[in-house]
Amino acid sequence: MFTGIDEVDWASLRHAYGSAADVPALLRGLASADAAEREAALDGLYGSVHHRGHVYDSTLACVPFLFALASRSEVRDRGAIVELLVSIGAESAGPRAQAAVRAGAAAFVPLADDPCPGVRRAAAVALVRFLDEPARVLALLRRRLAVERDERVLPALTEALGLFVRCRPAEAAGAVDLLTAQSGPPYPPAARLAALGQLALGAPERLPEDLVPTAVRLLRERSARRAAGPDGAGTDTLVGRIRRLRPSDEEGSSLLRTLHRALDDRVADRIALLVGQLRSPDPMDRCNAVRMSAGLFRGWRADFTAPVELIGAQLGSEQDQLRDAAVSVLAELFGLAAPAADALHALVTGRPDLWVRTWERSRPSLGGPLKALARSGDPRAVPALSRLLARPVVPGALGFEIVHLGPAAAPLAPALRRRLGQVDPDSPQAAESAAPLLAALTALRDPAAVPEVLRLLRGAPDGLGAREALAGQAVRCLDALGTAARAASPVLRGLLDTRHAAVAAGALWSAEGDPDAVLPVLLRELTHGRSRSARTAAEQLGRLGPAARDALPALRRLAGAGSVGERTAAAEALWRIGGDPEPVLPVFRTAWSENPYARGAIAGCLAAMGPAGAPLHDLVTAELAGPRRHTARPGGFGSHDIAQDERLLSDCRRALASR
Repeated sequence: MFTGIDEVDWASLRHAYGSAADVPALLRGLASADAAEREAALDGLYGSVHHRGHVYDSTLACVPFLFALASRSEVRDRGAIVELLVSIGAESAGPRAQAAVRAGAAAFVPLADDPCPGVRRAAAVALVRFLDEPARVLALLRRRLAVERDERVLPALTEALGLFVRCRPAEAAGAVDLLTAQSGPPYPPAARLAALGQLALGAPERLPEDLVPTAVRLLRERSARRAAGPDGAGTDTLVGRIRRLRPSDEEGSSLLRTLHRALDDRVADRIALLVGQLRSPDPMDRCNAVRMSAGLFRGWRADFTAPVELIGAQLGSEQDQLRDAAVSVLAELFGLAAPAADALHALVTGRPDLWVRTWERSRPSLGGPLKALARSGDPRAVPALSRLLARPVVPGALGFEIVHLGPAAAPLAPALRRRLGQVDPDSPQAAESAAPLLAALTALRDPAAVPEVLRLLRGAPDGLGAREALAGQAVRCLDALGTAARAASPVLRGLLDTRHAAVAAGALWSAEGDPDAVLPVLLRELTHGRSRSARTAAEQLGRLGPAARDALPALRRLAGAGSVGERTAAAEALWRIGGDPEPVLPVFRTAWSENPYARGAIAGCLAAMGPAGAPLHDLVTAELAGPRRHTARPGGFGSHDIAQDERLLSDCRRALASR
């Protein structure tokens, strides 16, 4: 297995953490009789020579030895070694790595018939990816399907066939026929589900017309077989009780995830499939469905009332994992969680212990059920939030969630002011403690908050110290209070020569309504300030309306040359000040296509423009007709993406209604 390993100058090779001198020991560890040592060696290789999918010169040097290990029947856990080779040879790893694994791909052929199911499972995909003999590969997969009886291996063979169809379309006909046959009897439910998923990915024309009912039926049959199996899940043993309390079914999750991914923009079918999963008597199926629903909600627009109601029904589950998964998804939905609001309220009322989530090294945070209820805008969250505000320690970020309740949170204003009054302005944690409270009071526009907000700005502009970080938020709070914050005018004037000049000028305008006091400051920030200051200045100038006509030339320049955010803000200000749509609409059209995140501000302005915005109503109409959320993007999502998209859709409807 290790012939020649000592002849390699490992010390001169590199991996993620420097010299690869430790790699021979890791390779030898894979052959250890001790399971813990084998696992540590595999972790070490993934963490060094294949760190985060990267390939180094030491990675390439490992490949021959990994093939040798995978081919020796006395070595345990060889399936994991084959999986490591497949990962090293992945397309993302680069051509040298692919070539290295392809060069040894013939070694995967005997592994397809290995006595170990884990090896057979890993070898199936490896053959398709790396053996450049398609007819031979297809013949091997056909033969294995005919004789394979292990239900853990059959889905891998099906996945390999699906990969063959997608990678080799010219030779795919035979593989498609095999998948079509495997999607029906006498194959077991898991194998049939796997075949349907692969057909949906590579040959959707071969899918049955009743795909969703068939998939749901197979899911139920699979669950029934698993429940009746000898795995202890249905017994009154400790293992059985743990499994009931913490449902886990990675294979089922993978099968349905593949089908959801393949259905892609067939949102109605995906909703129907999700509803079928959520109505399953098996809590594992429902838990998988809840987790998969998050991707559907984040990426697509539709009427999600039915699945959201069913996710709400999981809140009464005795299984913590299922309930927590449902709470996590509902907390992302904001207003779309309304169909589950009754269930959320019942959980909040019945389980006060879930109002707060504690952490070992940081302050507590708001518990998921109460957060989801507040984010949905349901006023029934107010009593519990009131009780939390009365506790000695308030969960961090609580005020940010109160914002979503709107005027319904008005009864919380006195407690929020009291809490703000307890913030020590000179504490290093002042900004962290005050920011959520200021956000809530800003949303409530509570005029009685002025004294406490001014207390936080004591000593401005030169003596703020650590409070500099919250000055902007405090000024925005005063801005929202309008003329009720007139007593803050001296402090605001003192901030007109600081980095907070633009927001301070806006707050001073709200308090006094004197354009002469703020226009010179805003013009200075517009033309000589930093990028963010220029954008904020443009937004504030727009609020002045015709009184800011002197800023029109500078705004026109910014609308033609700034960043997307600056151009959009400047164009909106041009409209609000001059009322002429001609210089505004081209800027909006370009920004709409250039940056989807600019669409919210543009749609809001178009709604205010009324008939003058009609030349851009084609953009608005297309947005409303689009099935994808404008915030959907590969590789990640933001916690407020769904809420931002729903606001955009609301503004688009208002824009069309205003014509």
